[in-house]
Amino acid sequence: LGHYVLEMDGDHLYLIGDGYSSEGIRPFVDRYSLVNNQTERLYQADGKTTLESINTAIDMKAGKLLVRIQSPKDFPNFYVRDIKNDKLDQLTQFENPFSAIQDVHKEVIKYEREDGLELSATLYLPKDYDKNSGKKLPMLMWAYPREFKDKSSASQVTSSPNEFTYPWYGSPLFWLTRGYAVLDDAAFPIVGEGDEEPNDSFRNQLVANAKAAIDAVDEMGYIDRNRVGVGGHSYGAFMTANLLSHSNLFAAGIARSGAYNRTLTPFGFQSEERNYWEAPEVYYTMSPFMHAEKMKTPLLLIHGEADNNSGTYPMQSERYFNALKGLGATVRLVMLPKESHGYVGRESVLHVLWEQDQWLEKYVMNRKVQAP
Repeated sequence: LGHYVLEMDGDHLYLIGDGYSSEGIRPFVDRYSLVNNQTERLYQADGKTTLESINTAIDMKAGKLLVRIQSPKDFPNFYVRDIKNDKLDQLTQFENPFSAIQDVHKEVIKYEREDGLELSATLYLPKDYDKNSGKKLPMLMWAYPREFKDKSSASQVTSSPNEFTYPWYGSPLFWLTRGYAVLDDAAFPIVGEGDEEPNDSFRNQLVANAKAAIDAVDEMGYIDRNRVGVGGHSYGAFMTANLLSHSNLFAAGIARSGAYNRTLTPFGFQSEERNYWEAPEVYYTMSPFMHAEKMKTPLLLIHGEADNNSGTYPMQSERYFNALKGLGATVRLVMLPKESHGYVGRESVLHVLWEQDQWLEKYVMNRKVQAP
């Protein structure tokens, strides 16, 4: 029962790292000496044209690793890498099942927030789009906020341009086939250093992250910044509602399975360790429900009727919808029968895709902006 979590050879330990760095993702294997506390780098992935992950050590004495290698067009396959003899033997032969999007343009872009914090995101452009044409595309941004206690950790690049372009049921990549640019996995760090907690300035940092991302792609000349939609799932839905409430950066939003009233999660959420009674102003300020009167942007709410995630009970979307509707906001609520926090039924998944597509077509793709 159980499995080994540490590989040892006499006085040496073998260490595997993910290799997140300013250069991208380059996983590595180190040998650490217990005698002299010295570390020797035995292997590090190149990371220039492929994305490699080290799954496990098969036999470190022989220098053999089980690795998984992929590229934007090559479906992930498993290999045995011999780091002593510099050999690579392929074990699986999985083909690309998503040929319709294999030729889309993909790149990891880096940019700065107004306070100098370095950010990154993965930008996708439709496969037939001419980057020199000057044509302005609508854009869909998808993200998920994360808390950090220092700026150096928040600035780490955790995306790779060499990752296989792999859509899933909740992916925004489907809209590449509908003529949108897609900014996926946009960095949304919420940083609090020293005595300051990240959520003390949550809203301001959230809007600053969004503005920096839109500015970066706009400066590249690819998008119409008046036709940008934003979406997210769970805490990403919470992010979306806050962005629409406290900025005018977006044409519309999609919020799936989110929480919108933080007083209903009074003993903490995400990385927030303070309870409501210790920091009531933080809970109030962060809750979109408390600022429903500010919502002026069309918002699509989607939630599973059987969501049993402790922070995102269906009541969150139902009550938020009632508040927004009562205040005259443009909002639609879709409740999915028998679905939990994630959606698994074929009918549910297809319906969610249809609802999102209809919303984006109406309020983003075909948005008309009157001249001032």
